[in-house]
Amino acid sequence: MNGERVDVVVVGSGNAGMTAAHAAAERGRSVVVLERAPWGEHGGNSYYTAGATRVAHGGLDDLLPLIDADDRLPLTVVPAYPAEEYLADLERLTDGRGDPELAEVLVAESLDTVRWQHRLGLRFRLMYERQAYPLPDGGYRFWGGLHIGNTGGGVGMIADHLRTAGGLGVRVRCGHHVTGLLGDARGVTGVSVLVDGEPTRIEAESVIVAAGSFEADPELRARHLGAGWRHAVVRGTPHNRGDLIEQAVALGALRGGDWASAHAVQWDAGAQHNSGNRELTNRFTRQSYPLGIIVDAAGERFADEGEDFRNYTYAKLGREILTRPGGVAFQLFDATTRPMLRTEEYEMPGVSHIEADTLPELARRAGIDADRLVATVTAFNDSIDEEVPFDPTVLDGRRASTTPPKSNWAVALRTPPFHAYPVACGITFAFGGLAATTRGQVRREGGGIVPGLFAVGEALGGLFSGNYPGGTGLAAGSVFGRRAGSIA
Repeated sequence: MNGERVDVVVVGSGNAGMTAAHAAAERGRSVVVLERAPWGEHGGNSYYTAGATRVAHGGLDDLLPLIDADDRLPLTVVPAYPAEEYLADLERLTDGRGDPELAEVLVAESLDTVRWQHRLGLRFRLMYERQAYPLPDGGYRFWGGLHIGNTGGGVGMIADHLRTAGGLGVRVRCGHHVTGLLGDARGVTGVSVLVDGEPTRIEAESVIVAAGSFEADPELRARHLGAGWRHAVVRGTPHNRGDLIEQAVALGALRGGDWASAHAVQWDAGAQHNSGNRELTNRFTRQSYPLGIIVDAAGERFADEGEDFRNYTYAKLGREILTRPGGVAFQLFDATTRPMLRTEEYEMPGVSHIEADTLPELARRAGIDADRLVATVTAFNDSIDEEVPFDPTVLDGRRASTTPPKSNWAVALRTPPFHAYPVACGITFAFGGLAATTRGQVRREGGGIVPGLFAVGEALGGLFSGNYPGGTGLAAGSVFGRRAGSIA
């Protein structure tokens, strides 16, 4: 078995791994990034994202030095998103089950980390099409604490990372399957690798695990999340199978975070090739649901679509859909709200879409119980407080007092044609991973750390439980990737 030696091995070529590699290379360390997928399937889950990154900031003036020029900027309102609000959102959405030390570091360093990435060559922009609504005066108002994203989405992000890595001397190798960690709980000294069927090994002072969670392995999903999770659609890379997390635990590493919950969204249930699609990537999501209602095949609503801004509810609704008959639900809109839906998602090629001039006909075409659907929509429509103005840029309190209630943005479904979009559960990543310090150093069962072993990105457990504020995953990958690379 041949081998080589470097200072730092990074396993995984997504945002967290590449950020860690940049930080280590800036210090003069020799760095190699090993990616299990072949070239053309690189970039991990990050490639499949919209690139949205949640940072604490004081308003548009803080963001202007980072973002692309845009003619709409003079007419744009970007509310400040202070650190206190970011921390409160993390605390609220996880019901206090997240690691407070990790959360504090994430929030405190989120903006500075993006500034550093921008200096290295990553590009960012305001996400008008996803996070803003037009105002009557022709302007735009952003909402929900999530405002910037990578130029070109996940595809642009990974291209920027690869260009930056080349400039820093980082070697990125695809088709390199890391099959094991060298060493033991007293210290990790490298990795064993399979390349074109041939085993080799790379010795290193530090190994940074950035190879995602276990969401692409149906057996591990069933074991840790529940049997129904076998049927979830894997949104991103098929290569995140939890191998290195399992191997680290076998070496004595400590598990971290909530292994019983995951980031899971509403995902097009009927489109072809809706798993790991590198052309359409994130466009299979259906995230304009706060403007309509969601029903199951029995014609029943089962969630408060207007509980909060989409950014704070979307990652938990996939789990709810798994419990519905057939694991499918339907987002419903009428002619009033249909023009407000995200174009990139609801008008993508091959979108699953049913349209009809009456609710009974819509139900028949979609396979929904027609009598129950009509009763559900009637009860919803009749319970809306229509004295309250509709405003999608704020929590407007326009409520439907039915069961379950819709707390905001309730608009009656009365105007044909009616639209139904079938959705299933799309899993992004599991919230459980390895326990680590705020520098990414993996903790050891019984106390202390495993020398030489780091975990970042989705392999790092502890930040999230049950739910998740949109854009926090990429922010966490960047912050803790940079921190791990700064000492590896």
